[in-house]
Amino acid sequence: MPLSDAAQNTNSPRERASPKPGGRTSTRDRHLGDFNVLPRVAVIAALAAPVGAVAALVAVALLKLIALFTNLCFHGRLSFGQATPGSTTHWWLTLLMPVLGGLVIGVMARYGSEKIRGHGMPEAIESILVGGSKVQPRIAVLKPLSSAISIGSGGPFGAEGPIIMTGGAIGSILAQFLRVTTDERKTLLVAGSAAGMAATFNAPLAAILLAVELLLFEWRPRSYLPVAVGAVTATLVRGPVLGTAPLFGGAHVPAQLPLSTYALCIVAGLGAGLLALLATWLVYVSEDLFAKLPVHWMWWPAIGGAVIGIGGLIEPRALGVGYDVIDQLLTGRATVGLILGILIVKTLIWGLSLGSGTSGGVLAPMFMIGGALGAAEGLVFPSISPGFWALVSLAGVLGGVMRSPLTGIVFCLELTHEMNALIPMIITASSAYLLSVIVLKRSVLTEKIARRGLHLTREYSVDPLEVHLVRQLETPAAVTFRADQSAAEATGLLCEAHRTGDPDGLLRQRLYPVLDDREQLAGVVIRAELLHGAPDNPRLLRDVARPAVTAHPDETLRTIANRMATHRITRIVITPRSTPDLVEGILSLRQLLEARRIDVHEEQHLERVLTPFRRSRRRPEAALTAPTT
Repeated sequence: MPLSDAAQNTNSPRERASPKPGGRTSTRDRHLGDFNVLPRVAVIAALAAPVGAVAALVAVALLKLIALFTNLCFHGRLSFGQATPGSTTHWWLTLLMPVLGGLVIGVMARYGSEKIRGHGMPEAIESILVGGSKVQPRIAVLKPLSSAISIGSGGPFGAEGPIIMTGGAIGSILAQFLRVTTDERKTLLVAGSAAGMAATFNAPLAAILLAVELLLFEWRPRSYLPVAVGAVTATLVRGPVLGTAPLFGGAHVPAQLPLSTYALCIVAGLGAGLLALLATWLVYVSEDLFAKLPVHWMWWPAIGGAVIGIGGLIEPRALGVGYDVIDQLLTGRATVGLILGILIVKTLIWGLSLGSGTSGGVLAPMFMIGGALGAAEGLVFPSISPGFWALVSLAGVLGGVMRSPLTGIVFCLELTHEMNALIPMIITASSAYLLSVIVLKRSVLTEKIARRGLHLTREYSVDPLEVHLVRQLETPAAVTFRADQSAAEATGLLCEAHRTGDPDGLLRQRLYPVLDDREQLAGVVIRAELLHGAPDNPRLLRDVARPAVTAHPDETLRTIANRMATHRITRIVITPRSTPDLVEGILSLRQLLEARRIDVHEEQHLERVLTPFRRSRRRPEAALTAPTT
């Protein structure tokens, strides 16, 4: 039988959710907290420690392997000592070796794994987005090997992209042997990626930030803690092998800077942003051009190697990782010829060859190109200290190319330990970031993802469903049925409501709680099932009702949305936490969308709250409403 409507609360949902002045937190809300953390996070964090250690050893091995191939290709010696491609005295090696290296990589990609193509970051992102964070074990071998061959044969790339992919493969492989969730497997993958990057550059904080900004797609304890453990462990393992000193010499920035310097940092940032736009455009124009070639993609890296070789003849120091060149730029020891050569030649051969699908990272080239841009600006801008403008422009280019300004700033701090350059780097990186996000929809790291038919958003915000509680939107269950009623009787009542215009409000609901003789919840029935069922069904509602999926008034809407998705329902019964067998109300999917509507309103609605010299008018607030269920 239909029951009478429950009394409606006349206060707005926002007012009902607001605590009274001076009051304490309600006991019914004490189960809610700032974070949703399970003790299991400690187990995943513990697993991240060996992942970080192994990733650090792999990073060290990769750097040694690059040195080995560089010595073999350009100096004809079997040595793990530091060597640069540009120091060879044989011009034909400069021209030939990048082609041979590209040919080997093409064969490895075709007959080994196509996943080794590219600079590593898009591949890691793709495995997280659509691959369930499952990386094939052979990637852990083929990716660093192909990258060592690419860079060792003169490729103008960095080791960080490959080690991000390889470290991620280590974490993913370990997780695949364990009984974990997909999110936990993702966390271990990212922990390995961050660990490899931290070990490569001795930059644990920048590695963590890069993981958050580009790989995790969230900022939660369950993901941050394992990633932090992995990055710190890798840095500690790296120390005894590669040292703990900053990777590059500092620019010796003075503590006090003229105010005009900060204004010029904006100019430097805009210049870095333009260079980021050019570099991104160049990579994908190159990729489009290679796609039009009438040859199999296996041969593309060899063609890209020819471009590298020609560039190496013009400016030999543009080849390879180029850490020595970066150090010269950041310490103000680079000549004008080197500055212009790196700025022009390195940008061209890096962008054109990366579009060929060869293997190598983007960070080290951006260090060199950004440093060269700043050094060129330093020829015109007032002198602050040797390498100052190279340092701030390096941060700007990272902020513009990766669209990760915090990572770029912290990276530069950890690479040089120049704390006095913090404010100039913030200004420069933020200016470049501003220009980049306004002009370009995608970065060099995410455009390839989009070209594969996937969409990645890098805007992180609190889910509006997380800040609203059920009690703000629930509506009373105006209509219920008794468990001892027959299905035929309930169907008859609904059909009669259709004929008479629904005077009792039966049809305003689509989900009807079924109560037993003690007025306790026994199940639920759905209006559509009753209307389309047999009109003479003699079975009692207690026998045809399905189990009720319930929620409590003090739960968040996000929790309820997840519960609805899990059970594949669009309406849920609300019961008090203290008396879970009593029915308090019903919440529908439409009401969940109401919280989204408020979020859209607050983001897009323009209003003026205060008006100078005029009496202010209070504008109506976009309050939550509770649509019928």
